[in-house]
Amino acid sequence: MAESSTSATGSWSSALSGKSDEQKEELLDRMLTRLALCDDSKLQDLLAKILPLSIGALSTASTSLRNKVIEILSHVNKRVKHQPAIGLPLSDLWQLYMESSSAPMVRNFCIVYIEMAIDRVHKEEKQLIAPVFLANISKLPPQHQDILLRITAKVIGECHTSQVSDEVLEKYRILVGSKDCEIFLEFCLHTILYQPSSSQSGGRSAGLSTIQCERVTGKHPLSSDMLCNRKSGMLNIVEALELPPELVYPIYIAACADSRESVLKKGEELLKKNTSRVNLDDLNLISKLFLLFNGTAGSETIAPESKVNPGNLALRVRLMSIFCRSITAANSFPSTLQCIFGCIFGIDATSRLKQLGMEFSVWVFKHIENLVLPLLLILLCFCACVPLAKMDQLKLMGPVILTGILKTLDNFSSLDSDAIARETRRFCFQAIGLLALRMPQLFRDKIDVAVRLFDALKLEGQYLRLVVQEATNSLAVAYKDAPSKVLKDVELILLQNSQVVCTSSALKCFPETNQTLFLPREMALEGLFPGEEQSRTVSQSISPEYPKLSEMLAYILEQQPAILDSSGTGDIKLLFPSKTYVAMIKFLLKCFETEVAQTNSAEDSEFLHSVERLCLLLDYAMTYEGSVELHASASKALITLGSHFPQMIASRYAQKFLWIKQYLTHLDYDTREAMARLLGIASSALPISSSSELIGKVISSISGTQKLRFEAQHGLLCALGYITANCVLRTPPISESVLQSVLKCLVDVVNKETAALASVAMQALGHIGICIPLPPIPLDSTAVVTWTLLHEKLSKLLSGDDIKAVQKTVIALGHMCVKESSSSHLNIALDLIFSLCRSKVEDILFAAGEALSFLWGGVPVTTDVILRTNYSSLSMSSNFLMGDTSSSLSMLPSIEFENDEDYHVTVREAITRKLFDALLYSNRKEERCAGTVWLLSLTIYCGHHASIQKLLPDIQEAFSHLIGEQSELTQELASQGLSIVYELGDDATKKSLVNALVGTLTGSGKRKRAVKLVEDTEVFQEGAFGESPTGGKLSTYKELCNLANEMGQPDLIYKFMDLANYQASLNSKRGAAFGFSKIAKHAGDALRPYLRALVPRLVRYQYDPDKNVQDAMAHIWKSLIADSKKAIDEHLDLIFDDLLIQCGSRLWRSREASCLALADILQGRKFDQVEKHLKRIWIAAFRAMDDIKETVRNAGDRLCRATASLTGRLCDVSLTPVPEARQTMAIVLPLLLTDGIMSKVENIRKASIGMVMKLAKGAGIAIRPYLSDLVCCMLESLSSLEDQGMNYVELHAENVGIQTEKLENLRISIARGSPMWETLEICIDVVDSPTLEQLVPRLAQLVRSGIGLNTRVGVANFISLLVQKVGVDIKPFTSLLLKLLLSVVKDERSASSKRAFANACAIVLKYAAPSQAQKLIEDTANLHSGDRNDQIACAILLKSYASTAADTLNGYHAIIVPVIFVSRFEDDKIISSLYEELWDENMSSERITLQLYMGEIVTLINEGLLSSSWASKKKACLASQAICKLSEVLGESLSSHHNVLLTSLMKELPGRLWEGKDAVLKALSAVCTSCHEAISGSNPDAPNAILNLISSACTKKTQKYREAAFSCLEQVMKAFNKPEFFNMIFPSLLEMGNSLAHTKSGQISLTSDVKSVLSSLEKSEVTLIVDADEPDGSPAALHDKILSCVTACIHVACIGDIIEQQKNFIDLYLFSLSPTFPWTVKMTVFSSVKELCSKLHNGINNSQDSSMRTRVTAFIHEVHIAAAECLLELTNQYRANPPVHWTELSFTTELLDLYELEKNEQAKSLLKKCSDILERLKEDIKP
Repeated sequence: MAESSTSATGSWSSALSGKSDEQKEELLDRMLTRLALCDDSKLQDLLAKILPLSIGALSTASTSLRNKVIEILSHVNKRVKHQPAIGLPLSDLWQLYMESSSAPMVRNFCIVYIEMAIDRVHKEEKQLIAPVFLANISKLPPQHQDILLRITAKVIGECHTSQVSDEVLEKYRILVGSKDCEIFLEFCLHTILYQPSSSQSGGRSAGLSTIQCERVTGKHPLSSDMLCNRKSGMLNIVEALELPPELVYPIYIAACADSRESVLKKGEELLKKNTSRVNLDDLNLISKLFLLFNGTAGSETIAPESKVNPGNLALRVRLMSIFCRSITAANSFPSTLQCIFGCIFGIDATSRLKQLGMEFSVWVFKHIENLVLPLLLILLCFCACVPLAKMDQLKLMGPVILTGILKTLDNFSSLDSDAIARETRRFCFQAIGLLALRMPQLFRDKIDVAVRLFDALKLEGQYLRLVVQEATNSLAVAYKDAPSKVLKDVELILLQNSQVVCTSSALKCFPETNQTLFLPREMALEGLFPGEEQSRTVSQSISPEYPKLSEMLAYILEQQPAILDSSGTGDIKLLFPSKTYVAMIKFLLKCFETEVAQTNSAEDSEFLHSVERLCLLLDYAMTYEGSVELHASASKALITLGSHFPQMIASRYAQKFLWIKQYLTHLDYDTREAMARLLGIASSALPISSSSELIGKVISSISGTQKLRFEAQHGLLCALGYITANCVLRTPPISESVLQSVLKCLVDVVNKETAALASVAMQALGHIGICIPLPPIPLDSTAVVTWTLLHEKLSKLLSGDDIKAVQKTVIALGHMCVKESSSSHLNIALDLIFSLCRSKVEDILFAAGEALSFLWGGVPVTTDVILRTNYSSLSMSSNFLMGDTSSSLSMLPSIEFENDEDYHVTVREAITRKLFDALLYSNRKEERCAGTVWLLSLTIYCGHHASIQKLLPDIQEAFSHLIGEQSELTQELASQGLSIVYELGDDATKKSLVNALVGTLTGSGKRKRAVKLVEDTEVFQEGAFGESPTGGKLSTYKELCNLANEMGQPDLIYKFMDLANYQASLNSKRGAAFGFSKIAKHAGDALRPYLRALVPRLVRYQYDPDKNVQDAMAHIWKSLIADSKKAIDEHLDLIFDDLLIQCGSRLWRSREASCLALADILQGRKFDQVEKHLKRIWIAAFRAMDDIKETVRNAGDRLCRATASLTGRLCDVSLTPVPEARQTMAIVLPLLLTDGIMSKVENIRKASIGMVMKLAKGAGIAIRPYLSDLVCCMLESLSSLEDQGMNYVELHAENVGIQTEKLENLRISIARGSPMWETLEICIDVVDSPTLEQLVPRLAQLVRSGIGLNTRVGVANFISLLVQKVGVDIKPFTSLLLKLLLSVVKDERSASSKRAFANACAIVLKYAAPSQAQKLIEDTANLHSGDRNDQIACAILLKSYASTAADTLNGYHAIIVPVIFVSRFEDDKIISSLYEELWDENMSSERITLQLYMGEIVTLINEGLLSSSWASKKKACLASQAICKLSEVLGESLSSHHNVLLTSLMKELPGRLWEGKDAVLKALSAVCTSCHEAISGSNPDAPNAILNLISSACTKKTQKYREAAFSCLEQVMKAFNKPEFFNMIFPSLLEMGNSLAHTKSGQISLTSDVKSVLSSLEKSEVTLIVDADEPDGSPAALHDKILSCVTACIHVACIGDIIEQQKNFIDLYLFSLSPTFPWTVKMTVFSSVKELCSKLHNGINNSQDSSMRTRVTAFIHEVHIAAAECLLELTNQYRANPPVHWTELSFTTELLDLYELEKNEQAKSLLKKCSDILERLKEDIKP
């Protein structure tokens, strides 16, 4: 096209160059003349030359030339205006337009005629030139741009609605990246935005300006369908260009809001495909989207016709969902603000839009950019001003936004039922909270918003209160630096709303003094002690700022000055409520402890004064009116003060012994304990004498005769211990006698009192023992060692049931041993403690461990801590039971041993031996548990001691062994011990421990130390292994051995041990997880080398079926992995490898966990992450789905679903790039087709079929490379996956009366509704030409080898659909398919399959070459001469050809019409009905069709007749029937072919007989009947020859053939009607009749006397009756045929010849009327007689010879007499057997008529007799 354009341009230039204006004008004039004289048929060629030349002449300045051109163009316009068939030279005009030298007027006219020419060219040319128009369009004038864009849009709408060809697409791709492409995309956007409804109603389209609307439509409005086509075409082109998503995203969004469903669906599809790739933070994209949303209608600087309207409602709703995902949108001011106000306050704002507007407001407040760090501003100076500007803009718009939000809250309903209003209000409250955080200055100066929020807390529904609460908390920040007046108002609001106010608001508003507000208890406590509850459960602590103690006390004393009244203690009124007092004390202690830690309080007089005032407040708290909780809190607070200021507290309370002593009998244990401790502290300020006196009073009270309450005894015993302990520490200490009296008192209590009091006494002894070794006690003038006195009682106490008493006692033992130096005494203590090793009470074990720690030495407490603080035990002090051991590991001062050398080394060795040799590796689990607790206690409390440091390797080994224990306590403590060991150990120890734990978790750890099993060793936990057959337990080693023996399988015990070892390994992993989680906090980088080994296993263990293992591994995961997603991504390949290996593990729990883990990890993965593992994952899923264990199968189902979801997404070309989709398909599809669909497991088959179907749906063209495998598999599955019940039904269908064909149709119908067939239909849609090269051969192979009804019918139907889809692309394969399908149709036995393949063959025939079509049709036609199956195949094929490929078949009627015609006469009714139906459906007029194809039909018939084979001879029967039909329909028209037919028939008659040869005779008679004149005319001797052949055939012995010969003889004689035939035939007929008579009856002949024959009628009544039912094959039937031939002879004979044979006639008739013949023969006789009489009458009337007439008359009379006699005999017979009831005889009237007409007197008298007999009979019968 380009070359022609160039040459044309050159010719125009040469034609006009070098010529003057006159010459040019003359040339133009001649052109006008040629135009005027040109016919319309030649006008197009002429315009191709003249039009460009004429327009090019407009470049001249001559007015006359221009006028001449205008005249020419005007003529052209008139000629072509109403004749769209006349084309214009489009390419030449475009070439002229693009010439650089073209004048503006030339271009203007060119563009006009280009616009006219585009509608007159072919579709192919339009498609190719439209992209050319867009090239360099940016350089053209705007008006021309608009025209060319509209032309292009028109072409796109007409040509590209469904698809874009590659050739055209290449031309469009040239534009990519240029300014021209941007103009085209902008025009596409405007076109898609344009809606005709709004423009027709007078307004502008939403999203467009007036100018843009006119640009889209031009001068003529666009119809709805035309616009829809243009939009669809543009979307197809934009999609095919594969542009960056940011450029096309606005187009797709606009399409999603279109009013036409087709455009909307296409837009949603493209939007979905690009959503994952688009960058929503692209500034240009967001600017375009904001323009679509806001428009420019509000701008004052833009002309009205250029103002862009906002988008329609649907578009804006969709845009808002995009803005809420874009940070750039949140920072695009002022568009952001305009958008929000448009949503909330717009005229057309709906509830949904307002809701989205509020949601976007929340998004803006969250993501608006704030001021950056100054350093960053320096480094990025270019960006420095941007955040500042944006923050300033937010400050400017903040008040307006707040006003809008409040107004929105006022306008929306607060009803819960209004969903949109509910969501809008929620967003409003969120927006207020965010605005308060970003712009606190908006709220700082007034409280109106606070009032509104507090009201909302009371009034709003439950669903909104949390949001309002968060907004209120955010608002608290705004008031933090508010003016004092505002703070007062806020305080008032808080007090007024104390029931609903959030305590954290008070904390943030009033960090110091105003925290004394009395809020509701729970909220107030949270406010006073923030995070206290969390700090109890979470390791991290919260450290809020507390006010100074003096300020808080001043505020409290200001409220209650009476506290300063020192006389007001005891029985006075409580100044505050008890709960308030408790909280106050607790808070004051927090303030006290904070200030003590921060300052040197001992030297601060002001602080000491505050402490004094605090003591007063605490004293007042101890009033009798106070609650137990208050007394306990106050007393403990006093001890806290005493721990920091012991001298001050001691001196203050030294004079208050009586006041303190009254609380020793308090009902509360803690209060008694604290006041006793306070009494001990106070006693240190007394003189020794006073202290001794005090001790004496206490002893006397205890030992007095008056029985005290338990509380009093407890208080006194505690006080005695604390006072004595403090006194022995003084210098000088109390006297020896006083000490001995104390000890004696306490020992007496231990030995004599109950366990509860004894334990308290032991506790007191322990407090004394911490300070000094217990001296001997004088007893009966003998000093007895205290240990000896106590040993027996202690043994009983420790074995008692009082757990608390045992705890106190054993801890007291530890305290008593601290200063003990006697080895024997220490051994007694150790034995007592070790006796608890089988205790199952955890608290007792922990207490014993604490006691052992005191024995070992190095505990992190001092004597002062125990005696003068609120100390209770080491475990509580270290928070050991809460898992926080850090406090115990700090290097605190410890109690020093007395002469700490040899004897304590011995103790340590004894403890070590007991632990490591006896307890930790014991065969009793309770001993192992005790050993674990004690070893852990030693490690925690004495970990820094040198002896423990030396034992760390052994301790580590022991703990590593114990983490596999079944006991959860043992396991957890062992794991905790490992973490302590790690923290205490050096680098080598830490490394060794990490290696061991990693080995345990990964299963590569060393074997654990063996534990010897004894009879009662518990192997399994009770109930874990079920029960024995007798109902007994199965847990110990002995019980398992008994079970194995009872089952007769002693070796089964090894299986049990294997299970136990495996359970232990699980426990080890769980325990290691606990330990590891603690170590991970400290190990840091040391664990990184092990992550590769740990992460895969930790992932799997988190899905273990054992919930405990799950929790443990999740715990270590959280401790070890900071970013879970990142860790999994980094180790993804290792995780996959481990999980896939474990999916095949022999352990079911590993298989189950691996499947579940894989199912979760696969979520959201990309192709490059799973590419290497995808196939193995599918295999693992299939294997798990067929697992022996149900839970594993369930996990496999879950994995299969997850894998299927991932695979579906990766193969969906709308979500995944096409190359990746193809690679995924290559991995998955073959596996699904081989291992999945063909699996024997039903679930796997179903999942595979569903997956394949999903892949086919989503993969699109990516499935093409695998189409052949997929199609063949689906086709085979149609049968292989069919319900087996159908086969059973088919086998028994005949027995239950079900038709086979109906059953087949049912099976096929079910198969067509299956997922396999649905998948095949999807495959059809993606087939293209290259795919056929692989697919067709596979289909051909499946046609040959496929088995099963559904498969064979399915492959046939698939071929049919395939050919219809690909059309002409199937041509290269038609030869193969036609040959194959034809043979299959022949061989197929099923009628349904045969029809399906025939239909496929017919569809392929439509696209076959003529030679192939002819060959196929000929081969099909030849099938009619085959066996029954071939004949049916031929009929079905021809029927399919006729219905599907009628156009192709029309040229071959000469081949198929003869076949159909001849086959109609098959003996098989099914076959003949098929061809009959085929004939009726396709032949409009039988006669015309037969006349048209008579020659071909005759030829086919002749071939059948002349065939030499006996099978073909049988076909000749069909030919004969066909000849009969031809003769019947065509009559004389058949004469032109009579010679061929006659020759063949006559040639076939002689010779031996074969079955069906009688049909040849019928055909011969038919031909002679219809063509007798032609036969006689062509060969006069032919009739005689024919007659001779037939006569000879009459002599054959075969009954049926002879009958046919006689029938043929009759027809031939009648046809030719030659008189000489009488003499030729009649004698032979008489002879044959005579021979037949001898056969029938040897006594009767044709020459017998007539009388004798008639007389015999009476004697043969029975014979008549019997012979009347004689079959056709009898001589009577043959005789009947002879009589018919005789009748024919009479018909053709001359009168003379008949007269000569009159006697023979009479004899023949009489013989034929004899009783030996049935009535059928006699009826034939009557017909013959009738014919004879008719002939004779005609002879009389026509004859002029009198003698002849006489002879005829005599013959007639003779016949009449014979007939009358016959009637008489019959009448007599009737009279002999009359009827019971008379019925009128119809022939009576005829009999009377005959009587009147009869001229022969003899015959007349006979008739009279007949009549009289009947009359008399009538009278006799009638009543």
